[in-house]
Amino acid sequence: MSDLSNNQGRAYEFICLNALYDEISKFRKVQIIENSSFKAAQKAFDTLTSVEKTLYHQSALAMIPSIFDCEPRIIEQDDDIIELFIQKDEAGKDGDVRDIIIVRNDIQWEIGLSIKHNHFAVKHSRLSHSIDFGDKWYGVPCSQQYWADIKPIFDYLEKEKNKNTKFSELPDKENDVYKPLVQAFIDEINRQYESNPTIPKKLVEYLLSKFDFYKVISIDAKRETQIQSYNIHGTLNAPAKNAKPKIQIPVAALPKRIIKLDFMPERSNTAELYLDGGWYFTFRIHNAETYVKPTLKFDIQLAGLPATIITINCIWN
Repeated sequence: MSDLSNNQGRAYEFICLNALYDEISKFRKVQIIENSSFKAAQKAFDTLTSVEKTLYHQSALAMIPSIFDCEPRIIEQDDDIIELFIQKDEAGKDGDVRDIIIVRNDIQWEIGLSIKHNHFAVKHSRLSHSIDFGDKWYGVPCSQQYWADIKPIFDYLEKEKNKNTKFSELPDKENDVYKPLVQAFIDEINRQYESNPTIPKKLVEYLLSKFDFYKVISIDAKRETQIQSYNIHGTLNAPAKNAKPKIQIPVAALPKRIIKLDFMPERSNTAELYLDGGWYFTFRIHNAETYVKPTLKFDIQLAGLPATIITINCIWN
């Protein structure tokens, strides 16, 4: 992700947090925990123009009524205090993609929001000569065959790095780098899946989150904020003491089978993964830097959703 996109994402987290605070305070006591992540988000928000701040605020306000309709415990009148805070980036390394956490400590209850500004990417995971993606993604170390397959690719990149070569100057990066690396990735997952039937479930938990969450996506060009529910473990959509959710969120079952993992047709840098239950991911490998480095990044997209993932489109006022 570019510095600009990262800055916009933090700024959007800040305004969503504050919009939630303003709206929740109309119903009950609420406080914001001003940690280091809050300060970083505030700093990013302060760099926006006045027009951008207005747009971000409109986007944040649009999603709040639907969040309240899904989660009545946020606004039920009680004596405890709602706490709001922005998670530190380190949480993502442990499989927690939630950016904003809404907590009621007295009843040991919390939900989280993953905040996105004008992008739909799930992950930006890297591959390199030393990153054991199998161990990191689904708890099974990569095979010796995988390491043997990728060694010549990263040896070549290391050699070109030492020449201070740009990626754009490589004579045939599609066939020398992208295609064989994606092939090694495909072969490794298919190889491990043959003896490890839990890999589909663990893959999705890595790619999405170990925790249930709502994804909030601002789509500025459409003046629309989209909410997607990821109720994989059944922790979302709990009733309040005297109110049921106005919007029902079903539980989305994790997959059990890999139906197909192969190259996307006519795309030498992209793999597509079909899982049972309607899950469909794409993995596009690309260089994230101008100059050659012995590491590459995946742009991972959730291209197909199970019917149990509810999408709510919130139009801006």
